Amino acid sequence: MTKANKKILIEAFEKRFNEKMSELGLPYDNIALYQQAFSHSSFINDFNMERSMHNERLEFLGDAVLELTVSRYLFDEYPHLPEGDLTKMRATIVCEPSLVIFATNINLNPLILLGNGEEKTGGRTRPALVSDAFEAFVGALYLDQGLEVVRQFAEQVIFPHIEDEQLMGVVDFKTKLQEYIHQKYLGQLAYHIIKEEGPAHHKQFTSEVLLNDARIATGQGRTKKESEQKAAEQAYMKMSHKE
Repeated sequence: MTKANKKILIEAFEKRFNEKMSELGLPYDNIALYQQAFSHSSFINDFNMERSMHNERLEFLGDAVLELTVSRYLFDEYPHLPEGDLTKMRATIVCEPSLVIFATNINLNPLILLGNGEEKTGGRTRPALVSDAFEAFVGALYLDQGLEVVRQFAEQVIFPHIEDEQLMGVVDFKTKLQEYIHQKYLGQLAYHIIKEEGPAHHKQFTSEVLLNDARIATGQGRTKKESEQKAAEQAYMKMSHKE
């Protein structure tokens, strides 16, 4: 591939990147840093660029920054969860499938700079490649703008989806509550949907959890399962906090 091809690709990247940052409401100063974040090794190889110009070092940094950012959020939002549960939640949030979901939700894939062969073989949709680019972008954002802007990005892109069905299941609060009730010999649990509202494409469910037929908590969610999990979470937090 020629220098002219490279120039066209870089100019197209800069235009798309500027539009994406504007859409996300994020500031940036050093666009070269972000170009590196989205440069796959195949792109670097095609144009015989310096090996260090691909995104793997930024991916390494972004992974650590993501872990810290998510850890702080979970620490603040789930004050009664033990370390083991927090670790499981974090692991699921920063794992490859979750990062692909976050990247896809904001359509980051078109920004990735690929070599010709990688492009032809579908690299742009390969989960490992997409999640690596997401981590590298976070690493670049941290170097360019600092941890506070990374947190703002996470508040838009990551935190609102932590309890989505796609990511739920790491901490199963229904199971935790059942085990707690069983260990304390407190009685029988039951769940009921008490409210269902909103249009078909945007339902909101409210569930209650009963202990020996007495309501102990309620929860809301976009699915029946999520609303029951939220009710169980509220009940578990309330009851275990009393100890």
